[in-house]
Amino acid sequence: SDDDGGGGGSAAEGTITAKVNGSNFGSESMTTSGQYINAGGTSTLSIIGTNMEGKAISFTAVGVSGTGTYQIGGGANISIAASYTETSISNPMNSQVWQAPFDESVAGEISFSELSSSKAVGTFSFQCKNVNGDGSIKNITEGSFNVNLQ
Repeated sequence: SDDDGGGGGSAAEGTITAKVNGSNFGSESMTTSGQYINAGGTSTLSIIGTNMEGKAISFTAVGVSGTGTYQIGGGANISIAASYTETSISNPMNSQVWQAPFDESVAGEISFSELSSSKAVGTFSFQCKNVNGDGSIKNITEGSFNVNLQ
C-alpha cells in the first residue's frame, strides 16, 4: 500500500477490483456506485461494487475528508467499515457477508489518492470475517477503486 495516498490503483473508471483469497474480483460499472454526504460537519462516504455473480465489495467511511491512508477498524475518531458479500441468486436468504472490522483490531486500510464530492480513487486491503455464518475469514488484497460519487 501507499502511505502517502499517491497510488491510485488499477481499477477502470466506475469499478472496484481486488483479489478475494487470491481469486480475482471485478465489479461491473453499471452495478458500482458511490455517495458522498457532508452534513453537520461530518462526511460519510459509501461505495459498493457488485459483479454479475452476485459478489460485492463495499465500504462506508465516516469522518474521512481528504486523501491519505486510513485504518479499517482500530480507531475511534474515523470509522471505516468494509465488507465482502456473496449473494445466492437462487436463494437470497442464503447470502453470506464477511465484515471488517470484526473485533477491536485493525482489519486493513484504505488509501485515497483522490477524494472529492464527485470522485473517489484509491486502493485497499482488509481481512473480513463471516460473523453470522461459519466464522470463516476472507483476505481481500490488491484492492483498487475508481468511483464517481453522487
